[in-house]
Amino acid sequence: MIDVVLPCLDKAEALPWVLTHMPLGYRPIVVNNGSGDGSAAIAAELDAEVVHEPHSGFGAACHAGLRAATNEIVCFMDADASLDPGELPKVVDHLDSADLVLGRRRPTSLGAWPLHARLGNAVLTARLQRRTSTRLHDIGPMRACRRERLLGLGLTDQGFGYPLEMVLRAAQAGWVLAEIDVAYHPRQGRSKVTGSVRGTARAVRDMRKALAGGPPS
Repeated sequence: MIDVVLPCLDKAEALPWVLTHMPLGYRPIVVNNGSGDGSAAIAAELDAEVVHEPHSGFGAACHAGLRAATNEIVCFMDADASLDPGELPKVVDHLDSADLVLGRRRPTSLGAWPLHARLGNAVLTARLQRRTSTRLHDIGPMRACRRERLLGLGLTDQGFGYPLEMVLRAAQAGWVLAEIDVAYHPRQGRSKVTGSVRGTARAVRDMRKALAGGPPS
């Protein structure tokens, strides 16, 4: 069994599709982070494990899911239906040769990944490449790792900087990082990050703090 952490803030529209497309052997852990649209109830009805994280923040939700996971391998992915859970097995398969595997987003349409969000991602990955020896092209929201090793990194970011802090600390710890293409679809509902310039700017701000706060390389 493999655990899949799904940070969730008002994803009632997308959750049914995401949870019903979860591959066999993959256990969804929906981390409710203050939803007001019934997301938690929908997740419970669809047999997902529901964790309630009262501290607001993307990183807080991800880490709560990581702590709640019980299996050796844990995956992370957005719960807005922009990523297909059916692609998780091919990401996990690469753990045979890597310590942390990220899904490199490949948009399926022009509107799937707005320009402002792609530019923000490009700036951050360029800074990450300068800071470390990694040659990643995307700070991908679909990823897989072994749970105990990930807990050992001591991640602390509570906001949108969490995904980048994970990659940064893993690289500085000498982990082997891998990247594999995954399809990126138009999300269901409004994204808290890519759906607006303001949301993207907030995520970039949090990630820049994560880069600045990491230990020297």
